[in-house]
Amino acid sequence: MLSYMVRISTIVLILVIVVPIAAGERPFALTESREPCLDYNSLKNAYFGDLHVHTAYSQDASTQGTRNTPHDAYRFAKGEEVGLQPYDDRGKHARTRKIDRPLDFMAVTDHAEQLGEVRICNTPGMDGYNSWVCLMYRWFPRAAFFVMNIKSTNAERFGFCGEDGQWCREAASGPWREIQNAAEIHYDNSSACQFTSFVGYEWTGARGEGNLHRNVIFRNADVPSLPTSFIEANTSPRLMQALDRECMDKKGNCDAITIPHNSNLSNGLMFQTVRLDGEPISKADAERRARHETLVEVMQHKGSSECYYGAYGNIAPDEQCSFEQLPYSTFLGKYFSSQRTLPEPGSGFVREVLREGLRQEKKIGANPFKMGFIGSSDTHLATAGAVEEDNFAGHGGAGVPANKEIPPGLTDNVEFNPGGLAVLWAEENARDALFSAMRRREAYGTSGPRIKLRFFGGWDYPETLCASAEFVREGYQRGVPMGSDLATPPADKADKQLPVFAVSALQDAGTAIKSGNPLQRIQIIKGWVDAQGQSQEQVYDVAGNPDNGASVDLSTCKPLGQGYSQLCTVWQDPDFRSEQRAFYYARILENPSCRWSQQICSARGVDCADPSTLTEGLEACCSAEHRPTVQERAWSSPIWYTPE
Repeated sequence: MLSYMVRISTIVLILVIVVPIAAGERPFALTESREPCLDYNSLKNAYFGDLHVHTAYSQDASTQGTRNTPHDAYRFAKGEEVGLQPYDDRGKHARTRKIDRPLDFMAVTDHAEQLGEVRICNTPGMDGYNSWVCLMYRWFPRAAFFVMNIKSTNAERFGFCGEDGQWCREAASGPWREIQNAAEIHYDNSSACQFTSFVGYEWTGARGEGNLHRNVIFRNADVPSLPTSFIEANTSPRLMQALDRECMDKKGNCDAITIPHNSNLSNGLMFQTVRLDGEPISKADAERRARHETLVEVMQHKGSSECYYGAYGNIAPDEQCSFEQLPYSTFLGKYFSSQRTLPEPGSGFVREVLREGLRQEKKIGANPFKMGFIGSSDTHLATAGAVEEDNFAGHGGAGVPANKEIPPGLTDNVEFNPGGLAVLWAEENARDALFSAMRRREAYGTSGPRIKLRFFGGWDYPETLCASAEFVREGYQRGVPMGSDLATPPADKADKQLPVFAVSALQDAGTAIKSGNPLQRIQIIKGWVDAQGQSQEQVYDVAGNPDNGASVDLSTCKPLGQGYSQLCTVWQDPDFRSEQRAFYYARILENPSCRWSQQICSARGVDCADPSTLTEGLEACCSAEHRPTVQERAWSSPIWYTPE
């Protein structure tokens, strides 16, 4: 096994001379007319964003007091301050928030379901405004939250929507246009390319107890006249068929991907390999899914969906799978203790799904689950990218509603977290370049910090690559980046029988007033299918030090111990078998730090040995469920190896 780690200040992940080029020379299709970006980089830049953001146009956000609009969400993402609920009788907000650093890109993804109903309930004079549902919505919003969610989960509309839901669909056209207009207004299509917006929405599907949610992200301003909701397309294949029919197969430049999220709450239904009629999926089914779902949200405020925590079958437990796992496996478990069950193998965790994809590829000739990784927030306050542990206002959507008063203690339910970020490696900060990165899966997710992560796979990377100023250039020239397929070695490299992976990470650079947390280690996770057709996995520590003694002073939240500002290694798989399908991805772990909940508990002087310090709203600080520390991380998209 080759293992080469460098810890010298001269290593850089991106060392290129930026040379502007003509727009027609871009290595991706151009679907919009705009100025070329001056900071074009053929070796790609890391752009940080959030592709899961709800505003007052979403029913669940609005019934919990959110008044921020898509315009406000974009303003916040670009660094402006916004107000947060609760509001007084004069409409004055009680709280404000501002992101610590602007994002590079963002999409508003309000729920397609009941987009029109929310508009009707908020607009005097519209038919349905005085319906019992809208009266409940305005006077008893918390009750309306449950009533309206049950209706949309059943793929039904209320009577005031008229025959076949026509009036509510017509009402939805207004907010849908406003979502598009906000995206266009805030899109920087000048040569500065400082911020990119995407038009999108959330398809909020569910079946029984299982979450099927997908975010739909469009490439440009060419989008359907209305978003397809779960009411019109009540399965994910029907959603994809609708997108083909209304977008991708039409004349023009419409293009879209769907991003599954919270598979940790899907009860195993998010990624099925059988149709509704019980028949196995076909190769065509798998190819359609792979075409639409190039990314999966591995991290957001309702937990991490990376992997199941615990031993099962012949799979050894991975202790890092316990990271931000919810204590229930479906949405019902959140609200009803009788329905609360712990996650189990087969619940829908992404690593297991990737392994199933290898099995399906061997079985039917196509991999339906070839997905790269991103993170996002799923904020329901329109606070895109507000993922700082030390300034967490909650997310609203499934947590503590603050439509009447500020939560007296913790700002969200203790099992939730601030969420993550999506990172795209692209030549420039423009829609075509970023969307192309999503399509080819050259993306990664973080649990919040802005770690810069590169991951390449090839057959002949030198051991000394980490010390080279040409690390990135050679990474591309000699192999493939994250999200790609690693083919069998060419004839002139037939003697190179073991794949080589090069991975490099830089800690979050932080801000002028707050430094980033040091890195602890790099891991590479491998999944494969053995000769008996069984899927397997293995975790390798390849750089850094898992026993570096780093810790946190919980009374002050001051980090203790040493770590790394950067890590880099060139690694070969010691257990590689050329006949076995496999995938590899990198996981970067920071030193431990205080979780958002502990930040509040410490700031309020909570001492679990002194019950008098547990004032209202802080009781969870000393609960068995409370996790005082967190080990922030980043996950690269996988690289797949397929034998000939």
